[in-house]
Amino acid sequence: MANYLLEEKESFMVLGMGTELKSDYRDFEGIHKEKAEFWQAVNQDGRLDKLKNVAANDYLFVVNEAVNNKMMHYVGVITKESLPEASRLIQFPAGEYIVVKGEASTDEELANKLTGIAFGEVLMEVTEVSYVGAPNTAVVMGEQDGMVYGEMWIPVVRN
Repeated sequence: MANYLLEEKESFMVLGMGTELKSDYRDFEGIHKEKAEFWQAVNQDGRLDKLKNVAANDYLFVVNEAVNNKMMHYVGVITKESLPEASRLIQFPAGEYIVVKGEASTDEELANKLTGIAFGEVLMEVTEVSYVGAPNTAVVMGEQDGMVYGEMWIPVVRN
């Protein structure tokens, strides 16, 4: 089983800019391609830098959320400011979260790796808690020795 922790977290808000994922939720290749195109666009057009410039800390949030029956993918930060490019204020609930730690070469690679471990392994094996569909996020926390490190945070409820 993949290593994970259960941690209590306070409620928090993330200002995000995002894209609707139009692939079927079971089409992992299509979803991966759409996310890669989104990351390429926000890196090239400067939106990611603008978002990082208003951040209250060094954390970068890579959020997946269902909104109005649509699969949404966001990059966001915790901030008290607003940006015209940012399309959503994402509310994360207070409570218990599954936390999976990891590292990778890039922000995007880290988010994909942690999402895969959390949803493909941990949530398939845990029995004491369940994910009920609130927003989940890979949190890029920093860089060390040329690698990006962070955590996946998934809000859960006790069974």
